[in-house]
Formats: sequence, C-alpha cells, structure tokens
Amino acid sequence: MAGIEQVSGANLPLSTHIKLPNGVEYEQPLGLFINNEFVTGKASSAFEVTSPSSGKVICSVHEAQAADIDIAVDAAERAFEEGPWSKLPPAERGILLNKLADLFEENLTILASIESLDNGKAIQLARGDIAGCIGCFRYYAGWADKIHGKVMDVSSDTFCYTKQEPIGVCGQIIPWNFPLLMFAWKIGPAIACGNTVVMKPAEQTPLSALFVATLIKEAGFPPGVINIVSGFGRDAGNAIAYHMKIKKVAFTGSTMVGRTIMKAAAESNLKKVTLELGGKSPNIVFDDVDIDRAVEWINFGIFYNSGEVCSAGSRVYVQEGVYDKVVAAFKKRAEANIVGNPFDEKTFQGAQVSKVQYERILKYIEIGKGEGAKVETGGEPLDSDGYFIKPTILSNVKMDDRVMQEEIFGPVCTIAKFTDIDDVIKKGNGTNYGLASAVHTKSLNTAIEVSNRLKAGTVWVNCYNSFHAALPFGGYGESGIGRELGKEALKNYTQVKTVNINLA
Repeated sequence: MAGIEQVSGANLPLSTHIKLPNGVEYEQPLGLFINNEFVTGKASSAFEVTSPSSGKVICSVHEAQAADIDIAVDAAERAFEEGPWSKLPPAERGILLNKLADLFEENLTILASIESLDNGKAIQLARGDIAGCIGCFRYYAGWADKIHGKVMDVSSDTFCYTKQEPIGVCGQIIPWNFPLLMFAWKIGPAIACGNTVVMKPAEQTPLSALFVATLIKEAGFPPGVINIVSGFGRDAGNAIAYHMKIKKVAFTGSTMVGRTIMKAAAESNLKKVTLELGGKSPNIVFDDVDIDRAVEWINFGIFYNSGEVCSAGSRVYVQEGVYDKVVAAFKKRAEANIVGNPFDEKTFQGAQVSKVQYERILKYIEIGKGEGAKVETGGEPLDSDGYFIKPTILSNVKMDDRVMQEEIFGPVCTIAKFTDIDDVIKKGNGTNYGLASAVHTKSLNTAIEVSNRLKAGTVWVNCYNSFHAALPFGGYGESGIGRELGKEALKNYTQVKTVNINLA
C-alpha cells in the first residue's frame, strides 16, 4: 500500500524533527506510547507515513504487533486495578480532561498542521477539528463527577441501589479521516467514566495521535491510563479485538471491518462493542427552499473534508419542481470550491488520504459513467502532485446503481429527482445504511414528518454536518451499533451493578 510500506525499525529513533510547509517546526514522536513512555516495538519493525498532498514520505513510525498490545493492555490493567487511577476521585478525572483541552488550545496550530500534513485536509478545516476536540474534552470533563446510579424504593425491608461502574481496559480503533476528532470522541467518555485505554490510530495517519501522547503526559495522566500504539489492523487491530483482557472495543471505520471486529469480540470474551460505520446519507431538497442557501449546505454536506466523511450527504434528492435550478446552482457552487494545497488558507478541499483511496474513488466515477450517469462537473483528478480529485456531481443515476448504493468516501455526489414525500422517503431509506440525513424546506410540518420517517441516526434540517459534543451520533442498520457523543456515549463505557440490602 502506498505510504504505509513496512521498513526495519531496529535503528529507528523514538522521535524526529519535522518542519511543516507552513513553517511550523516540532518534534514528532515515532515510538509506541505505553505506560507514559515512548518505546520501540518488540519486533523492531516500522512503517512509512506519506503526505497525501505530495505523495512523499514524511517519516517512519514504530509498528505495534500482538506482543506490544499485550504489554499495553497489561499497563492499562495495572492502572485500572492497582495504580493511582483506580483511586482517583471522579472530579479529578474531569480536571485532567480539562487540562488536556487546555493543552490542545495551546498547541492548536501544531495539531492542525500535523493533521493537514498527514491526512491532506485543508488547514482551515483541521483547525475546526481541533476546536471540536477541545469542546469534546470539556463536555466530558463536566460529566466525570455526575455519573451515578439510582436508589429504588422496593420495600420497607430492603435498601436497593445501582452503581454505574467503569468497564476496565477499553480498546479503541480510530479511522484516518478525522484522526484527532475521533481520538477525542473515544477518549472523552472512556476517561470520564474511569476506564483505561489502548488506542490504535489508523496506519495512514498516526502522527497527530502520537504527538498528543506528549500532551497526555504533560497534562498529568498517570502511567498506563492512555496508551497509543501505531500499527496495522491485521496485527495490532486484530490483537485488540480478540484480547481477553480488553472488556470493551470501540471502532470507527468501514462496515466490512466492523463485522470482523464484532465477530472477534464474540469469539473472544464477549467484550462490549460499539461500532460507528459507513453511510450513504440522503440530502433532501424540497421545492419551497431558498435555493442558494440550500446549495451551500449541499456543497458542504458532500465536499467537506474532501468527501471523506461517514455522514456525507452523498445522495442528493431534489423535488422535481426545482431540480434543474438546483443542479445548475450546485454545479456552479462546486466548481467554485478551491481544491489543492491544504496549507493554503483559501483551500476548502485538500487531498484524498492515500493513493489507494484516490484510485478507489476514481474507479467509482468510472463505474458510475458505465452505469449511465452523467458527469455534471468534475469526474477527474486535479492536475497536480498528490491525490487530488475535482468535486464531482453525477446525475441520471438510478436507485440500484452502485454509485447510489455503495459508500464511495470521496468528493462524489449523486443527484436525482423525487415527486413527493412518499417517493423521497422510499428513496431515502433505500440502502442498508442509516447514519445521517438532511431535509431542506421552509415547512415545519414537512421537516418533522420527513425526520420522523427517515431511518437514520441523525437528521439535519436546513443544515448539514452540524455536530456538537452534547448531541448523540450513530447509525441505524449497517451504519453501526451504539452512539458516540452526548450522555448516550457514557452507556458505552459503564456497566450497571445492583446492590440489594436486606434490612429485616
């Protein structure tokens, strides 16, 4: 795979100095972060990390394999069972999360710059990701001392209550499209509830999580509480999913890999599982809208983060009365997006994360054309170094076409007509996914009816990709199990104990 070639790590240092294209310089950790120290993997192997905007190797990082996961899990188990973490008052966990948020604020420019280098996303969007991380940490810091059970009045002869207890060691496997934002979404609730963590970042984008490890130590987290192990899914990810000492695994990524992780959890110790998986989300436009305003949200819904968003509004349905006007306005707006150098402040759409993903997206465009789709705009690479694809709109797409049914995960949108609410509900619910959706209308009655009938975990009305740490996020059907964010996420990281005391 381009950008993740395995190399010898025997003589690889534990850090290297990096100067970023925007002039930012920093020390990049390369080792595995276990028990608050950077260490070399037991197999002394490493892999290359490539910048998708240039196609050039940035550096090599140490690779975790099963033996390293064992060491990290043991450190996390000691911290949970015996170390200072096990005795830390809940409020102190909140203080640590707030300290981490403070350090994210202090290092915002470095963190956003690493994301742009490693992932290829536009720097302006990367800064938004870091702001989201800060908000997430602060939100769950506030929850840390408010997680409690209830007293049940069963009879006069008994005193009965429940406790919300942490699960223990949690394995967390995060994706490459939002490396730090997904880090925060996983770490925030797990730590607030009192668990310890072994985290594997995506092999395509490990650099920002490894840098954050230095901030974790600086914030004062005890050794073993948060461990970060870079590596491949087939080795490190598989070891996490099957590990008998890991009591819960959280995964964000493809539905295919999600099935594998769920199977591994069942075949090992029946560990608790949450899965935030793929999507093919409908973005519905009724004929009473302000077209220019709706088109701004449609554009943001699909081309934000280079289209590499699980909740992307990749299926646009437009009521037939305004279809031609919306297509024309959307085409004009998409062509105005600035695609290119992620470190240019004017850039909206950066590079695709890897050559593999870049080629996959281009293949889907060819599949769509072969199925009879019309390319309204885009449909080809940008003439430059790196993995850039022009914003693409495909019309004349049929309901059972692959480009309408399968997740492309790139800047490719299908657009089709609908007649009325019943028609668009049938079309909107016409895939196996159910992660997100949107409705654009001036009618409150229409917005509520469509929101109620769509089978999706999130419905945005007159907006798209609008997230907040307090709002639960997750999917129906093949889009996953469980919820990220909000109070709902705390359920993923606690278990209920009932205590029944006989007073007679």
